[in-house]
Amino acid sequence: MDQNDAAPIRMTLRRTWLRRGLARPELVAAAACLLAAGCAAGPDFKRPAAPSVSGYTARPPSATVATPGAAGGAAQAFEAGADISGDWWTLFHSQPLNQLVDTALANNHDLKAAEAALAAAQETARASRGAFYPNVTAGYSAVRQRQSGALAPTPSSNATQFNLFTPQVSVSYALDVFGLNRRTAEAAQAQAQATRFQMLAAHLTLTSSVVVAAIQEASLNTQIEATRELIEADAKIVEILKYQQAKGYAGGLDLAAQQAQLAQAQATLPPLMKQAAQQHHLLAVLTGRFPSQAPPETFALASLQLPTELPLSLPSRLVEQRPDVRQAEANLHAASAQVGIAAANRLPNIQLTASAGSTGLTFANTFGPGQAFWTLGAALTAPIFDGGTLRHQERAARDAYRQSAEQYAGTVLGAFQNVADTLTAIDQDARALKASAAAAEAARTTLDLSERQWKAGYASYLTLLSAEQAYQQARIALVQAQAARYTDTAALYQALGGGWWRRADLAKDTDEH
Repeated sequence: MDQNDAAPIRMTLRRTWLRRGLARPELVAAAACLLAAGCAAGPDFKRPAAPSVSGYTARPPSATVATPGAAGGAAQAFEAGADISGDWWTLFHSQPLNQLVDTALANNHDLKAAEAALAAAQETARASRGAFYPNVTAGYSAVRQRQSGALAPTPSSNATQFNLFTPQVSVSYALDVFGLNRRTAEAAQAQAQATRFQMLAAHLTLTSSVVVAAIQEASLNTQIEATRELIEADAKIVEILKYQQAKGYAGGLDLAAQQAQLAQAQATLPPLMKQAAQQHHLLAVLTGRFPSQAPPETFALASLQLPTELPLSLPSRLVEQRPDVRQAEANLHAASAQVGIAAANRLPNIQLTASAGSTGLTFANTFGPGQAFWTLGAALTAPIFDGGTLRHQERAARDAYRQSAEQYAGTVLGAFQNVADTLTAIDQDARALKASAAAAEAARTTLDLSERQWKAGYASYLTLLSAEQAYQQARIALVQAQAARYTDTAALYQALGGGWWRRADLAKDTDEH
């Protein structure tokens, strides 16, 4: 707004407020500034700066230890600053897993709901921008009426009963002097951005959940197989001890101890069966199916290839990549715009109106000479007294902004903790796998020696079964350690944002302005 145009309005407002006793210097100064500059009330949003930390953990992560010969035993090295693949799950090189993820992305109802919520938020943002343009309406009325003879007749013919035909066009436009409309549109756009990143978080959660569920199902199936073999070995030992007790070679204490061990092994099977069924049902639901329609794909840990080169985003990039951090930032932006809305509501509002049309006693002469009418008008309204409502609403908006700022800071800290925990898990679980593989190898060697000694007559069958029992227990621990390596890798890709910016269908913001 030009300074010369704003001067008469500033003087009028000042005289009005002086007469009303409302001329607070700071309010007059703010209004004069806004009128002169045409700026928007409230703070202009500035994106928070990226954290200045240089790493996720106290010590930079190093390559993990390797366990040669074991599934998932490859050493993993970190590549600082490397980008993340948009379809990171394909790095496990499992075609059934890829197909399962694709099915989930096409059919998952939670993801579809998030996409619909995004579409609705974007339409709401577009609707808010309509306030930048004039509002034009057209109307047509046809009325027949009779008027009292005691009153002056409306038509020039002095008739008391007549028809009126009135077509009319009306235009109204709110001058956005203090930025109320701009801040409203800004808030709607920020809320749409928050919904967009919420959808991206749903996409990332879905892909990660499918991968982890498939890994867990493969692990549980292998554990179930090993547990059944363990139960079979324990049951054979019980039968031998029963025979030996009947012959007087074994006491009741040995038999009771072995029966207790068998019962303990049998008690571990139902929970594993339950967990495996739950993972299978979860995969069905994630892919948009009923549990009874669970996908036929089965997975074995040995069929998955552990990625050996892991990307590690720079800390300054993490806040750009994590959907939850970007959503918190968008919420902060919306809260900032709400402060401007609350501030603008306390300032005057200028409305321009115009209308044009014609009125006739018959439809034929509606547009004839002398039938036209028009109006032009401008209205300025300003709050005078509202019991402090608007003032407290602005204070509430500023408090909400501080709340959003703290929530954003907490989300950033949580994101860094997530990455740090995952890096620690990758390192320690690699060490655990190496130890479990060594224990399994030792148990396998013991079983082989026991089998040779039994065949040669130097060891009892009971010794052989005990060695087989120890091997099966070590095998279960090894499978659990192998599954942890795969799930840790999937967790790292999720913690770093999942590479959504590398996917053409996700990176483009269809409502970006």
